[in-house]
Amino acid sequence: MIGLSDKTAPNVKSLKKTYSIGGKNISFEAGKLALLINGAVTISDESGNVLLVTAWVKEEWVNGKADFFPLVVDYQERFYATGKIGGNRFQRREGRPSEAATLTSRLIDRPIRPMFPKGFINDTQIIAMALSSSGVSDLGFFGITGASLALMMTGAPFEGPVAWVRVIQTPAGEFIFDPNFEEEKTARLNILVAGTLDAITMVESAWKEVSVDEMISILEFSHKVIKELCNAEIDFIAEYKAAYGIPEVKAFYNKVDESLYGRVKAFLTEEKLETLYNKWKKEFHDNLVKLEEETKEFLGMEASESAIKEVCSIEEACVAGIEIDEGSIAELVYKRVKEVMRKNVLENSRRLDGRALDEVRQIKGEVGLLPRTHGSALFQRGMTQALSIATLWGPGDVQTVDDMYEETTRRYIHHYNFPPFSVGEVRMLRGIGRREIGHGKLAERALENMIPSEEEFPYVIRVVSETMTCNGSSSMASVCGSTMSLMNAWVPIKAPVAWIAMGMVYDDATGKYKILSDIQAQEDFLWDMDFKVTMTPNGVTAMQLDVKIKGLSMQVFKEAFAQARISINYILEEMLKVIPETNKELSPYAPAIIAFRIDIDKIRAVIWKGWENIQGLEKNYKVDIHIEDDGLVTITAPDQISGKKVEELIKAQIWEPEVGYTGIWVIAKIIEWTWAIVEFNGKSWMIHISKLAPTRVVNVIDVVKEWEKVEFEVIAVDKEKGRIWLKKKFEALPVNTEAPKFSLENTWI
Repeated sequence: MIGLSDKTAPNVKSLKKTYSIGGKNISFEAGKLALLINGAVTISDESGNVLLVTAWVKEEWVNGKADFFPLVVDYQERFYATGKIGGNRFQRREGRPSEAATLTSRLIDRPIRPMFPKGFINDTQIIAMALSSSGVSDLGFFGITGASLALMMTGAPFEGPVAWVRVIQTPAGEFIFDPNFEEEKTARLNILVAGTLDAITMVESAWKEVSVDEMISILEFSHKVIKELCNAEIDFIAEYKAAYGIPEVKAFYNKVDESLYGRVKAFLTEEKLETLYNKWKKEFHDNLVKLEEETKEFLGMEASESAIKEVCSIEEACVAGIEIDEGSIAELVYKRVKEVMRKNVLENSRRLDGRALDEVRQIKGEVGLLPRTHGSALFQRGMTQALSIATLWGPGDVQTVDDMYEETTRRYIHHYNFPPFSVGEVRMLRGIGRREIGHGKLAERALENMIPSEEEFPYVIRVVSETMTCNGSSSMASVCGSTMSLMNAWVPIKAPVAWIAMGMVYDDATGKYKILSDIQAQEDFLWDMDFKVTMTPNGVTAMQLDVKIKGLSMQVFKEAFAQARISINYILEEMLKVIPETNKELSPYAPAIIAFRIDIDKIRAVIWKGWENIQGLEKNYKVDIHIEDDGLVTITAPDQISGKKVEELIKAQIWEPEVGYTGIWVIAKIIEWTWAIVEFNGKSWMIHISKLAPTRVVNVIDVVKEWEKVEFEVIAVDKEKGRIWLKKKFEALPVNTEAPKFSLENTWI
């Protein structure tokens, strides 16, 4: 804040205002925390959520040669916010960011970065810190709104306001802004939308096969709430400026001298740029470098003779005489190439590789190519390849998610890897980056609603997508490859899922635009809209959108979805040619899992004291047994035989006889001539000779033998005393030395 000191700071009165947004009261407050930095605000709501967001713009020691905007965004969870100590028993403090925190950092960055003017190079940092959380709803989505407010307080050349909302649609069709976690679990649509007063600029969503009309409706509702937030930001900043003032930031830019562009444009004619068309990735790059060299020669300069680049501040005159570097020439060439390519798309519907605007690259696929994995598939679109591998295991391997909220679990996990060889690069491998985490979560959201329930398919499922070659849309290829891999692994998914990446070229002057399907790497710099959507044959399951322009209409969304549906239908058709249905049997290398349900009041009988029974079964049969609170029992075994045996033993422990029940029981012993002892389900019962035959029998051994298997029927039960009465079914079954089989049809569970 301007003019603060140790003497004046204690007397500063904070500014706090509350606004009604989407039917909820949200408060902004500044001048209370983080006084030294020039942009700090807390956002809070009525449930107890409080998020502090700070922004800092560096004005000294700026790297004048930076060729990108050095923006750093971090979202930090604090365990104390939800009353947790957190960490592990050796280190009770926050460690590396959770996956949720990393994803939130990316989400804040994406709509904020394009709101700065091109060439701005002041180091800028945004930190969002969760100070208090109700634990029942996510407060991370306040991060963009807070970042927008904090940046406007700094005086930086930020073209705000920007706001971010989370909205769901309930099964009844109602839209809810800022839902709680329980409401999210049953939502048909769950969407994060960022935007300005004029347009939607970013979307992240996961859906349960919804229609395009439903999607458009929730986007319209979301933008309405965004505009309420943006207007609240404008009002708050006006009062903040009146109360505290807003400083003037010394802004630095790294720009190309536009006066040279005319000469570059004259040299790089459209005919000369034809060398870039119908070339694969490496040829395109090589030809582009050659054009840069030819342009440098044409300009008639050596690197030391004159300057193309200028580094200037708002207050200072441009500095001349800086040496030319190849990056400067490359940027001028880049601008010309982009101009011509965009013109060809808009006027001639002509793409770099000669495809039609709605044409998808050729699809190729293969499944089962890795013999020892549980499921594998290679999906290839043009040059882009994604190798997806599915691994199945038991419920005990469910992932525990430990962040500042209550612990949760994940049964379906999707990971994405992007090794340097996939793009022909050499770089150090230093762990998983934000890009890999973000793309993995994107694919996970696309597929998770198609995964069968635990009761239908009691496996924990992990899919890893390895990017083998990337020429654009590798994350989209990973979704298609993962669908095929899951089907190859015997996972009965509800429907196959395919994804397509769409782009758009838009002309500000005329409003004319063209939508492109299946963007490749060479086209990536052309787009004004990056639109990714996943669909099954029945509807949309996920969407991601980033927009660089203002005023993207709902009509554009509708056209993009219609074009995406055509492309995805083609991709699904090609995928199903490779694997038309889910495999009928499990891989011999995958564990066998048996699931059944017991009454919750029988759980104690199965466990026994101190879990002795379960531990004994696990040790003796080399299995893993998992019992849910609702009575769902899952047995993870190395093979079906041992799994079935453990299932029989557990059911035997909780078996309760009922009148009329029949079963195959073993004659364990004959006592004198009038009684027989039979064994069934680990228990022994006595039966009188009169119940062994329809006519009078002199001796028991005349009708049954020891260790003979005989079918008996329960004719009376005394549950209080734990007694039953039996009679033999008089059509005896043949003697069999095999262990008795137990089926779900004649079992009480």
